[in-house]
Amino acid sequence: MDSFRHKGLRNRLVKEISNKGIQDGKVLSAIGAVPRHMFFESSFIQFAYQDKAFPIGAGQTISQPYTVAFQSELLEVLPGQKVLEVGTGSGYQAAVLCELGAKVYTIERQRELYVKCSKLLPKMGYKLRFFLGDGYKGLPQFGLFDRIIVTAGAPQIPEDLLTQLSLGGMMVIPLGGGEVQVMTRITRESETAFSQEEFGHFAFVPMLKGIVK
Repeated sequence: MDSFRHKGLRNRLVKEISNKGIQDGKVLSAIGAVPRHMFFESSFIQFAYQDKAFPIGAGQTISQPYTVAFQSELLEVLPGQKVLEVGTGSGYQAAVLCELGAKVYTIERQRELYVKCSKLLPKMGYKLRFFLGDGYKGLPQFGLFDRIIVTAGAPQIPEDLLTQLSLGGMMVIPLGGGEVQVMTRITRESETAFSQEEFGHFAFVPMLKGIVK
């Protein structure tokens, strides 16, 4: 159920993240279109349109809308591009990518979250492909990808993900093994060459290996 009240709260959230520096109109429209309250348990819906992260179970959080918008803006997604999301989590970032017109492939290591999202997002009208697996390995059988977005803090750049980027493709990843990471954008310049840019500090849950059954 998406009410006028929810839409009004979303409009307010869009203004808030715009005031914080998000300028891409397509990203702001996507944030304004995704009913974030549907990712929350009913007893916590009052927190849905605050610009804050929130626990969702399995030791994970639904990301702060500003952070989702920031990563999405850096990704520069064009409609129809193949995007690999590493860390489905709540599914909120995946929904935003769908609103941007991406063909989304999303991988999650926690079975609990994978099952929840693979039911919730199609019910909300989003079409994407869900995978239970190790994000460090990516999805080589479905590459190459135009864009890769990593939604957890990685201690180093996963080599397998680099090989799954198309020529000219970009990966946005929070890098760092501590509590704070550096938001980094990596562009594949050639078969063997990659360029790297840094965009400030953020705090993410750590990117872990393996699958949690």
